[in-house]
Amino acid sequence: MIRAGITAALSLVLAAGQAGDTGPYLAADQYPDGMTILPPPPVAGSAAATLDMAVFRATRKLEGSPRWRIAAADVTNAPLERNACAMGMVLDARRAPALVRLLDRAGTGPVVGKVKAAYQVPRPYLREDGPICEAKTAHLAGNGDYPSGHTANGWLEAQILAQVMPERAAAILARGRAYGESRAICGSHSKSAVEAGYMAGASVFAVLQTSPAYQRDMAAARQELAKLRATAPQPDAAACAAEATALQVRPW
Repeated sequence: MIRAGITAALSLVLAAGQAGDTGPYLAADQYPDGMTILPPPPVAGSAAATLDMAVFRATRKLEGSPRWRIAAADVTNAPLERNACAMGMVLDARRAPALVRLLDRAGTGPVVGKVKAAYQVPRPYLREDGPICEAKTAHLAGNGDYPSGHTANGWLEAQILAQVMPERAAAILARGRAYGESRAICGSHSKSAVEAGYMAGASVFAVLQTSPAYQRDMAAARQELAKLRATAPQPDAAACAAEATALQVRPW
């Protein structure tokens, strides 16, 4: 009884400490250096730069298609929402607070922001006119193409979810890859920026493994998911089938 009481007390102390710990898992100086890891963006006139614009032109033909509509939704949707089919369950902050906490405390901003600021690559629709799947705002135009921050965060989130649910890893990672491709289909990012985004997200995921707070929250999220597998609602099968068909359309 005494041992059980001590264990319960320690659990309460740990939970209280975690509840007050809401900042990023990594300190500013712990993020990997994107300028060292990522290659420079393609030089104007190079084969890679030419390919970037060829992909932009080809994907404008997808405007209005089911794949275009997914790309438009991917501009603002939340990670648990867009990964529902891949995870095989419908989750939100109310049902899965530990999982949401895990995702909320991880991000790629310090890696992506430094590289964007260094290169200031214009987005593809600014280099050649064409429709995109989101509003052409001044903010979007002023925030460089390379690397894609959406892709970096989406790939980081996919890796985290795959770590929580390894039995669904293939489907989750495939959706994470498609999320990056949505940015090229949308027209907001070039092929090279999307590929650099994947690399940025992977670099942050690797360093996250060194964070004791991340490991604690990962364990809590796994315990939470173990209980939810039997009770969480499943996504609509027809909607998931339609999504799978649409995602077969690739930008390259």
